[in-house]
Amino acid sequence: MSQKVAIQGIPGSFHHQVALLEFGSQSQILPFSTFEAVAKAVSSGEADVAVMAIENSIAGAILPNYELIDRYDLAIWEEFYLPISHQLMALPGQQLSDLIEVRSHPMALLQCKQFLSQFPHLQQQDDVDTATVAKRIRDEKLKGTAAIASKIAAEIYELEILAEDIQTVENNFTRFIILGKSAKNSKTANKASLKINIKNESGGLAKLLSMLAEKGLNLSKIQSIPVMERPWEYAFFIDAVFEDHQLFLEAMEQVKRDFGTLKIVGQYMSRKQ
Repeated sequence: MSQKVAIQGIPGSFHHQVALLEFGSQSQILPFSTFEAVAKAVSSGEADVAVMAIENSIAGAILPNYELIDRYDLAIWEEFYLPISHQLMALPGQQLSDLIEVRSHPMALLQCKQFLSQFPHLQQQDDVDTATVAKRIRDEKLKGTAAIASKIAAEIYELEILAEDIQTVENNFTRFIILGKSAKNSKTANKASLKINIKNESGGLAKLLSMLAEKGLNLSKIQSIPVMERPWEYAFFIDAVFEDHQLFLEAMEQVKRDFGTLKIVGQYMSRKQ
């Protein structure tokens, strides 16, 4: 039985590429226009799993997605690093000099900021998804409008690539996570994603980080998110890589005992590029 995989975007999007690479062409891919709809689909059981971008090596973290994962009580099953290559594309026959505006997902525009700075006359417009813009240009035969999207999107929607590999940094990766409704316990896990609400006391964060280091946890990511119901308090989302699973478990017990509330969002194998 094929899995139902929720993604943000349509065929040709980067989420679509990850879904195919992870789950194969036999999977049933469910496209949604927003990340919240993706999270809701997994939470309700409409989808078995979801693919969700969480950070980019150039543009940084996608902060709202941390909140969605927490609010819908989803679990991280795996991570996937996709090399991102952006292309500028338009209707066949269009030239760069014909363009008035360029549309794409805001993260894609940000990742191509240096290239776009060469063309100040181009109005930059945020849109819901890279491939969605490409599809709209084809369907509505939009002249003067370019999309920033993948080579696959250009092929699917029959657009002409006017400039290749326009991302600012050549080594550009987006980290995607595979989300499920309930946690998976992996005996081979060497990475964990955590949410910790630290007690509001002086030096609490510094003491927590020292303890985790002593237990052999290498923090690859720490991100603060405001606690909505308690102004000026913050939760910390932490990614930690470890070699000794028993020491990891001991560290988690100490977090709960001495530092605050703990939620283990996922345990999985690190796939860092």
